Amino acid sequence: MTQHSRNSQPAPRPFTGRHMAMIMIAFFGVVIAVNVLMARFAVSTFGGVVVENSYVASQHFNRWLDEARVEGALGWKAVLSRTADGRVVAELRDSAGKPLAGAKVMATAEHPLGRRPETELAFRESAPGTYAAALEPGRWRLRLAVTAEGHEWRTVGEVQ
Repeated sequence: MTQHSRNSQPAPRPFTGRHMAMIMIAFFGVVIAVNVLMARFAVSTFGGVVVENSYVASQHFNRWLDEARVEGALGWKAVLSRTADGRVVAELRDSAGKPLAGAKVMATAEHPLGRRPETELAFRESAPGTYAAALEPGRWRLRLAVTAEGHEWRTVGEVQ
């Protein structure tokens, strides 16, 4: 017996076009599957509408900027939180840090992904500068509208 026959291993299988085709099909199959999955998530979680009519919104843009400057000059602040019983609490302070008492506080609660309908909230003052309203559990974006001392002020915040 020769040494070659004792240590011989089977001949390696050649890499053929069929192997390359299978690799290419598997690669592009994974890429396409991931793209389809991501597109499905994108379409199902965001409706794509920020404003109903962008032309009409553009006509109001400069007025909105002016209102924002006036509101910013007030220096008012709002801190939003949740209580143990699920109510939303807004603590309002003026530019000096004093409680903003006697204000009318309204809000629109919207789900960040638009899966739930908007909810209108009317806050009641529970202590000077502290206002509360009932809101169902979940993560919400609140658009607060505060009227006090002859001024109107708006802000946006989130609660969970």
